[in-house]
Amino acid sequence: MASFLEARTRGGRWYVRVEDIDPPREQAGATQNILKALEVYGLEWDGPVLYQSDSRSSHEAALAKLLAEGVAYRCGCSRRELGPVYPGTCRAGSNAAETALRVVTNNTEISFVDGLQGKQSQRLESEFGDFVVLRKDGLIAYQLAVVVDDHLQGITDIVRGIDLMDSTPRQIWLQHLLGYRTPSYLHIPVAINAFGQKLSKSHGASGISLKNAANTLHAAFETLAQEPPSELASGPVADIWDWALKNWDIAVLSEQTQLVVAEQLSQPSKTNSDVDP
Repeated sequence: MASFLEARTRGGRWYVRVEDIDPPREQAGATQNILKALEVYGLEWDGPVLYQSDSRSSHEAALAKLLAEGVAYRCGCSRRELGPVYPGTCRAGSNAAETALRVVTNNTEISFVDGLQGKQSQRLESEFGDFVVLRKDGLIAYQLAVVVDDHLQGITDIVRGIDLMDSTPRQIWLQHLLGYRTPSYLHIPVAINAFGQKLSKSHGASGISLKNAANTLHAAFETLAQEPPSELASGPVADIWDWALKNWDIAVLSEQTQLVVAEQLSQPSKTNSDVDP
């Protein structure tokens, strides 16, 4: 909702991308359910839906460029050998039968000004270490895929949860290595449940019901610290969006890192027409 309104109120385009590059974790029918939910809730996207798996050749071209320029290397380290910061063990080469690809980092400060959270910075080599761009199982790592696909789509502004902000310096580093433009970033606070846990599938959050969409949208706007009139909760979905386009103010979320979720958003649902949040 936040990314949609940031795009719409600033005259931009809002794209939907299905990040389907990890088949072992995919759930049958999930993509169709998600797109259906967007339609029911009035989140109208621009252009065709992009499926990340269709960009595999572009991902591989980016990997080839990194290898050719000597800024990526093969790593055979196992998970049990890794600490919180990868020490560059395989920079000199690896004889392992199965290897991942890592990108070489350094301690140059990578900084950006977040549209909501202000200046952020990180020194990758000492704070994170060389990171994986191709997994041992041959799957493209998220960090590389999202950078390449943002470039392919001409993305200029990214609005997402603050739980992904720590990934941003790695993505900026890849953009630099690949010669891509760096988009503007804005990270909104994480929605949490009554126990202070991120509202997510891993913490048992229920799916978004496709019933009473207006009521759920109203609750979501309250969670985002907006103040929609109470009567909109029982009216058409279009009326809530009309109000939102005129009254959206993301600045009220400044310097927050968590959002207490409205009750309507956190109740377990018993319907069969639910999707993951």
